[in-house]
Amino acid sequence: MKKRPSYAKIICDQTNTAIRRNDLMKKSNTIIDIMQVLLTEQEVKEVCDILGYKDTSRKFTVYSLLKFFIAAATGEWKSFRHGAENTADYGLETIDYSTVSKKATKVNYKITKKLFELLVSKCNRVTKRTLKLPKDLLAIDSTTITVGKPRLKWAKYKGQRSGVKLHVAFNVAQMMPVKVEETIALKHDGPIGEKLTNTTCILVEDRAYGKHERFDKFKEEGQSFVIRIKGNIHIIQPKSLKRMDNKDSSIIKDITCKLGKDDKQTKNRFRVVEFKDFKGKYIRVCTDMLNLSAEKIAAIYKERWNIETFFRFIKQNLNVKRLFGTSQNSVYNQLFCGFIAYILLHFFYMETSQTWKYVKLSFVEFTRKLCKDTLQIEVYISIDFLMQKIKNQDNNRIENIG
Repeated sequence: MKKRPSYAKIICDQTNTAIRRNDLMKKSNTIIDIMQVLLTEQEVKEVCDILGYKDTSRKFTVYSLLKFFIAAATGEWKSFRHGAENTADYGLETIDYSTVSKKATKVNYKITKKLFELLVSKCNRVTKRTLKLPKDLLAIDSTTITVGKPRLKWAKYKGQRSGVKLHVAFNVAQMMPVKVEETIALKHDGPIGEKLTNTTCILVEDRAYGKHERFDKFKEEGQSFVIRIKGNIHIIQPKSLKRMDNKDSSIIKDITCKLGKDDKQTKNRFRVVEFKDFKGKYIRVCTDMLNLSAEKIAAIYKERWNIETFFRFIKQNLNVKRLFGTSQNSVYNQLFCGFIAYILLHFFYMETSQTWKYVKLSFVEFTRKLCKDTLQIEVYISIDFLMQKIKNQDNNRIENIG
C-alpha cells in the first residue's frame, strides 16, 4: 500500500511549486519584456525609415538603444559605463559603454520622440471623468533638468548650470503625458505652451501661461480653459455673478470682467474666480466657462496638481534627473525613453490592477516592486495574461491584413 505524504510535505511541495512558478513569471515579466510586447522592433525600424535614419549597426541597433535607456530609467543606472556593466541583469546584450554613448549621440532624438507618441496612441484608454465634465482636463506645465554648466554647452542656463526643459500636455483623467515639446531651460513656458493646446480638452495652466492677450484667441478657437492670473492684472468693468450662499465654500469672488487696460484690454468679457486653496493661499483664475459653478472651476484648477505629481514621479523613480550624455541627441533620447518607460508602467498598472483580488498596490509600489522583481505572483500572472492578450491581438491584426 502506497504511503500517503505527510501534511508538512504537501505544504512544502506546494510552496516550492509556487516559488518556481513565481520565478518563471518574473523572468518573463520585466520592463523590457513589456516594452517588446507594446513596441516591436519592426515598428522602430518603420519610424527610423520615416525620419530618414538608416541603422547600419547589426549588433547594437536603435531598438537596442531603446531597451538600454528604458532599463537605465527603471534600474536607476548612473552612467553609460554603469549601465554597460549591468545589461546582463536585464537580459540585454553585453556591450561596451563607448558604443552606447556613440549610438545615443548618433541617433536622431526625433525617433524616440515619435516612438513616445506612437506608444501614447496605443495606450490611449477611455477613463471615467471624476469631475463629470464634458471634456477631459489637459494640464500644461514644464519641468527643468539641470546639470553643471560644462556638461551641456548648447543649453546654458543660470550661473554655473546648464539645462533642458520638457513642456508637457498631461491628460488628467488618464494620468498620462500625451504631448511633449523639448527646449533648452531658458525658453519661456508661454509660447511653447501654445503648441500643446487642444480644443477637445479644457486647458488647466499656471501663471506662466496666464497672458490675457491669449484669452481672446482661445475664445475664437473654441479653446476652453482655466488659467491662473497674476494678482496685479487690471480688472475692468467687474460684474458679480449670482450664486448660492455656502459657508463651507472656499470661493471668495466670482465675477465677469475685461482684463488689462488701454490697447491691451481683452475684447471679450471673461469669468474670474478667486478662492483659497487647501493651504489657505489665495488663487485667482480666469475662464471662459460660465455654465459651471465657481466651486467646480476651483476644483478644475486644483486638478493641475496631478502634473506636478507626474514630474515628481519621473524624477524620483525613472532617473530622468541623471543625464548620461552631453549632446542634444543623447540627452533627449534618454529623456523620451524615460517617458516611454512611464507609459509602459502606467498602462500595465491600470490594465492589470483591475483584476487583482488579493493584492492592493499604489502605482509607485507597483513600479518599485516590478523593477526589483518582488511583485506578488497574482500580479505577475495578470501581467503575463495581458502580454499574451496583446500578442494575440497583434497576430490577429496581421492575419487580417494578410
